[in-house]
Formats: sequence, C-alpha cells, structure tokens
Amino acid sequence: MTRATEFKLQRIATRVGPIALVTMDNGEDWQKPNTFGEAALRSLEGVLDQLRTRDWRGLLLTGKPFVFAVGADIGEFGEITPERARLGGEAGHELFGRIRDLPFVTVAAVNGAALGGGVEIALHCDYRTISSSVRHFACPEVFLGLIPGWGGTQLVPQLVGAEQAVKFIVESPLRQNRMLNAQQALEAGLADAVLEPVEFLDESLAFLLDKVEEGEGKRRPAADLSDVTEVCRKARSRLDGQVHGAAPAPYRALDLIEGAATWSLEDGYRAEEDALAELLPGPQAQASVYAFNLVERRAKRGLGMPDADPRLVQKVGIVGAGLMARQLALLFLRRLEVPIVLRDLTQEQVDEAVAWIREELDDLVRRGRLGEGKARFLGTLVTGDTEWDVFEGCDLVLEAVFEELAVKKEVFAELERVVSPGCVLATNTSSLSVTEMGGELEHPERLVGMHFFNPVAVLPLVELARTPQTDDASLATAHAVTKALRKTGVPVRDAPGFVVNRLLGRQGSVVTEALDHGNTVDETDEAVLRMGLPMAPSVLLQLVGPKVANHVRHTLHDAWPDRFPLSKTLESLADGGEPVVVEHAPRSVDALHTAVLEALADESRHILEDGVVAEAADIDTCLLLGAGFPFWLGGITKHLDQTGVSERVVGRPLADIAAATPAA
Repeated sequence: MTRATEFKLQRIATRVGPIALVTMDNGEDWQKPNTFGEAALRSLEGVLDQLRTRDWRGLLLTGKPFVFAVGADIGEFGEITPERARLGGEAGHELFGRIRDLPFVTVAAVNGAALGGGVEIALHCDYRTISSSVRHFACPEVFLGLIPGWGGTQLVPQLVGAEQAVKFIVESPLRQNRMLNAQQALEAGLADAVLEPVEFLDESLAFLLDKVEEGEGKRRPAADLSDVTEVCRKARSRLDGQVHGAAPAPYRALDLIEGAATWSLEDGYRAEEDALAELLPGPQAQASVYAFNLVERRAKRGLGMPDADPRLVQKVGIVGAGLMARQLALLFLRRLEVPIVLRDLTQEQVDEAVAWIREELDDLVRRGRLGEGKARFLGTLVTGDTEWDVFEGCDLVLEAVFEELAVKKEVFAELERVVSPGCVLATNTSSLSVTEMGGELEHPERLVGMHFFNPVAVLPLVELARTPQTDDASLATAHAVTKALRKTGVPVRDAPGFVVNRLLGRQGSVVTEALDHGNTVDETDEAVLRMGLPMAPSVLLQLVGPKVANHVRHTLHDAWPDRFPLSKTLESLADGGEPVVVEHAPRSVDALHTAVLEALADESRHILEDGVVAEAADIDTCLLLGAGFPFWLGGITKHLDQTGVSERVVGRPLADIAAATPAA
C-alpha cells in the first residue's frame, strides 16, 4: 500500500530573502506517484500554517524525483456518500485557495507527471515551470465520470480561454485520455516556461527570484471569455454525437466552464462541490473506481499466471510482413531491443516491411520520441528473408499470418523444424483454436496464444491463451514478454474468440440481424453508441474489415450456431456488396439497445461458465484495454450489474459467477 504524501517545507536563503521550498513526497519511488488523500491534505494544512509565521518572499512547490502529483487518491472514492464527496471538495478548495492567497509570489515547478489535483494545485500558484521530460499533464476526471473538483473548471478558463479549457478538461480526456507533454502545456498557456531536467529545480528557483525582483506581485489571469457560451454550445453538440448522453460528467464540466465567465471563484468552488456531491457517488464514477483498480492494480499483479521462471528472450521472430506483423515487429524492437527477424513469401514483401519499420523509427526521431543514435542502432537489429531458417536461434516466434487454420498449422510445422526445443511458439490469432494449431506438433506444450489488438501501439491488451497442453514456462515467458512490451496480459482459456472478439461478435450478431431485417446503419450505430462507446459498429467493421469480421463470425457460428447466426448482410459486405434485407421487420433503436445489452449479458455468462476467464473482472479488463470501453462504464459486466440487465437475463449479477470454473 502506498504511503501518504507529505508536504515537506525547507527554508532556502536567497538574494531576495527566504524562499519556502515545499516538496510533495510519499517516500516511494516514481512507480508509486504522489496522491492527495486526507492525510496529505492535513500535511499541506500544517505547512500552510508555517508559511504564516515568517517573512517569506516566495514559494516554490515541486514533487519528488520524476513525479509532481497525480491528484486525489482514488482508493478513497469507493462507496462514498454525497456528504463526504462535498467535504472532500471543500477541503481541497480551502487549502488550495490558501496557496493562491499567499501574500508572496508562488511558482509550481512541475518536475514530473501532473494529473487532476496535481494540475489544480499548480494552477493555484502564480506561475508554472515544467520539465521538458514531462509527458503526462492532464485533467482526466471526465474520463473517470467526474469533473476537476479542486478549482480546475474555474481556473483553466480564466488562464487559457474557453476553447483551450474545453479541449483540456472535456475533449482530450474523452479521446482515450489524451495528455499533454511539456511543450504542449506551454503552447496551451498552462505553463510559463519549459526547463531542462538536469538543472530543473535550480532554474525554477531562478525563475521565481526573477519574478520576485520584477515586483509585479500576485498574478490573477483573466482571459477573454466572451465566447464561452458559443464554445460550450458547440461542444455539447459534439458530445451528443460522442457519448449520446450516456455520461453526465462532460456535460457538467461544460456547465462549470461556462459559469467561470461570470461567477466569483468562491461561487465556482461551490458549484464544483455540488457537482462532486452528485457525480462521485454516482454509477459512472463508482464504475471508474472499479475500472481503475482493475487496470492499474489488479491486472498488473499477474493474477492467474503460473509461478514458473520465464525463459530468456534474446531474439524474436515474426512470421508475416503485413501491417499487423510490421506493427508487432516495431513494438518488439523498441521495447526489447533485441534482434528481430521477419519472414514472408517474397523478398519484396519482407524488404517493404523492414523499410517501413526503419521509416517509423526515423519518424519517432523527427517527433523527438527517440534519439537519432538509438534509432540507427534499432534499425540494424531488424532483418528478414523468405527462408524458414531465418528463425534459427530465436527464443520466441510469433505468427501474424492470414486467419486460416491450415495456413497457421503449416507455419508451426515449418517452425518446429528449425527452432530450438526451448523456443516459445506464439500465435496472434483472434478467433481460431490454438489447441488445433498445435495438434500435430511434436512439442505442443510450448505453443501459446498472444492476441494483440489493432492498432498495436495504442491498445494495451494481450489475451494470453493457454491450451490444455501449454506448459507453465511457455505461458510465463509470454507473460514476461508482454510486460516488457508495456502491455497488460490477461490469461484466457483457449476458446473461439477468447473474450473481446467473442463479446464484440455477439454484439455484432444483434447488429447484423437488425440490418438483415431492414434497420439502417445509423439506427444500429445509435443502439450501440448509447452505451457511450468510443466507436460505432459500422466504423469498427471498416477498421477490422468485413472479410475478417465474416471469417470470425463463421468461426463463432461453428462453435455456437444459435448465438452467432450467419448474416446475409455480413456475407455481402465481405464480398464488397451492400446490406441485404431478408425480411423487412425493423425494430426501434430502444429495442435494439436493449437487445445488445441482453446479448452481452448472456455471452458474458457463457464466457464465465465456460471458464474462459476466472471472473467477471477479467472480462471488464479485456474490454477496457482491448476494445476501448470507457472507464465510467466499468468495462461491461459492472454496467450490466449496475443497471439490472444481468439480473433480468442471467438471474444474478455476473460478479457472482466469479471463479465458477476457472480458466485452464
């Protein structure tokens, strides 16, 4: 358990007089960042009391190495009452407001990640310096079903104007929690100076001393907010098309931003407290607390993984040179920094893939994400050929070829001829039986599923599929590699579609059945988007490709024909045609929305009862990380349980089916 953050006061003698250096530090390393719980706020109160007792000339507020502060302690949000939520808002407002009202110049030296309350405490200072190494500067509360509740909705508009405030507080969080780096924070007007990390604290102190000597005193930004009503009106319209009214938090945030133009700061504080009292105990925020604990705590513990030593991976092979194979090769190259070899049918395909990877490395250099020397080094590590013996010496080989069982079986038969007995063989299949792929292998125990999601660089999930033959060492190796790739591995039993594609396939069955019966694409999109999902079914279909989607449907239909019926429309789209109406009997959007939820509840029940995963939390983790389900939905089983759909369809909450038959 992370220790409470303390505010530590140090007196610095300078040419202008005594400066208060206040450091936020929870005594942990950078992997456990500073957060603000009750104990932290009491510590801040003690420091503020001390700041009244001396003739201070300025305040410099910073964080422990590599971390500024990442906001409120989410662990204190669970099962919270409206009264307690309001008190939490009041406490932050009172203490942060005291920082703002200090009678001397204050500077926040943002030396590392600053999120939520970390940004808000910095906003209560007169100025902000930021280290050029900072890559996470954001107010992500709307992503969590909340609003920035410690002054953010009031101070950001006053500092940077309506357009930037809406983008920073509402729109960026809803775009997969997009964050600013140091330069972007400066350009947005949220920071005053970007400084290099080597002398960051000294240069931030010099910045403060200059401001004290300039003698301009306190700073009270007052941006032109004459356009705020129109900006927020347009933003609400965009929200309707994005979350379809399913999440109250972004709408409430827009109300607060609009109010900042006319309210006093104290009135704005009270409005934020009203919003916190309503939203924090609400279903979306509580689902977000659940989702946060799944993704940031539970999943990272490696639950369900065997207690076995992983094998050392010093060379990786990728079978295939298509888009998915290239993305995988680039990921392995950047994270593992070991030799990567690709193989495909023609040298032209291989050469194009290697060139693409090196071009991507060059692009990372141009964007300042990678050093030029490192890019050149990595570029020398990737090679390819058309012969199978290119995989000699590999410790792990991952196939990413066409979703055809016979093709994949042939791949593994060829691989087994050339790789060492200790080499782990992995498949990136999205729906086919891993067990069948290894059915004719001499050593099927080293075969494991590693299902990545497209785009590989964005989605963090890897479904780690274990067959009845997969041994502990192979699964442990796949899991260790997944962690090294900075992805999250969830163990699943080998079954068609695993978790994500099985649930999206069941949702797709409702959609295509509706299209077969005369509903429009707009109607089926709306029925699904009402959950607040980030992508319409029609867009997802184009991303995956109708041919691939139809192939997956056939795989699922072969296993469970009653739940995954074949579709004339999907068959036609896969062949480049248009939707086919077999019977004109369209349903209302309301009815389709209900049908989607009930289908997802029923399929989640089957996944649990089949033992594909150990508990409902694993289903939610997969959908959060592999399908972009919003945190405030809590995955899917949390939402279905909260809304009573599970009870209606399954007869009990899906959470109660946990560990009924654990994954193999």
